[in-house]
Amino acid sequence: MKEKVVLAFSGGLDTSFCVKYLAEEKGYDVYTA
Repeated sequence: MKEKVVLAFSGGLDTSFCVKYLAEEKGYDVYTA
C-alpha cells in the first residue's frame, strides 16, 4: 500500500512540481486541497 500525502495546492509552479515529484519519483498517493 502506498503512503499518502496531503498537499495544500496553490496551482503555482512550485506545488505543481511537488505533486508530480511526490507521485512519480517517491511513489506517494498525493491528495490536494
